[in-house]
Amino acid sequence: MKPDRLPAARILAVPTVALLLGALGGCATVAHPNPRDPWEGFNRRSYEFNEGVDRIVLKPAATWYREKVPPLVRTGVSNFFGNLSDGWSAVNSLLQFRLHDFSDNYARFQLNTSFGLLGIFDLASDLNIDRHREDFGQTLGRWGMPAGPYIVLPLLGPSTLRDTAALPVEYRFDLVRQINADSVRAAVQTVRVIDTRANLIRVSNVLEEVSLDKYSFTRDAHLQRRRAEVMDYNEREVPPPLPDESLEPAGTVPAPAAGQPPAAPAR
Repeated sequence: MKPDRLPAARILAVPTVALLLGALGGCATVAHPNPRDPWEGFNRRSYEFNEGVDRIVLKPAATWYREKVPPLVRTGVSNFFGNLSDGWSAVNSLLQFRLHDFSDNYARFQLNTSFGLLGIFDLASDLNIDRHREDFGQTLGRWGMPAGPYIVLPLLGPSTLRDTAALPVEYRFDLVRQINADSVRAAVQTVRVIDTRANLIRVSNVLEEVSLDKYSFTRDAHLQRRRAEVMDYNEREVPPPLPDESLEPAGTVPAPAAGQPPAAPAR
């Protein structure tokens, strides 16, 4: 009987544990950590590690992919993986009781899988069927689980404690994992990583030019995006302020609402 292969999650756990141990001293080096980022020492080390991997491996591979692979093929690849995400989004929409979003995502998945050659052709978008991206981290957030501290995972990138807790479920129900042949599954996973990175090349180049502190910019952008996805602005829900946003200088008088007289200063 052949021994079981070491799962990818265990392989990723090795650098994660190593960096977590190193973070015990690293966190203490941050004098005034951001309230949303109490583990900043560890996170910055993990961020630097990920930047090194990206610089040496991912960005060169993604650049080659964009330069050598025809745009039509790249579009088909992105559509294929987008179709897989539509299937998982449909499940999470249902778990959140968002029936309209579920019907759209399910219709997209069925239509593109059946008539779009497993999603290579995005027929659903041509028919104006909206895509609603949902994942299990968002599902946990919809049902009241707080995001928790910001964390940068080795190789996986920006996250929160809530999204990290959702990763085992995301991994377990990843449709790519349902491919039986190990070599084919590994090839598909590799192409997905390269395709994702290739789609972010322009964003990363802009980030290099405009950001003085890439780590802080990435953190704030990620937290803002995830909060918006969970709160769902299209339902006109106003998200609560982030911890550091709610701190106003003493004596500050809030701006009056439209049509209302200014509030008297506190005595």
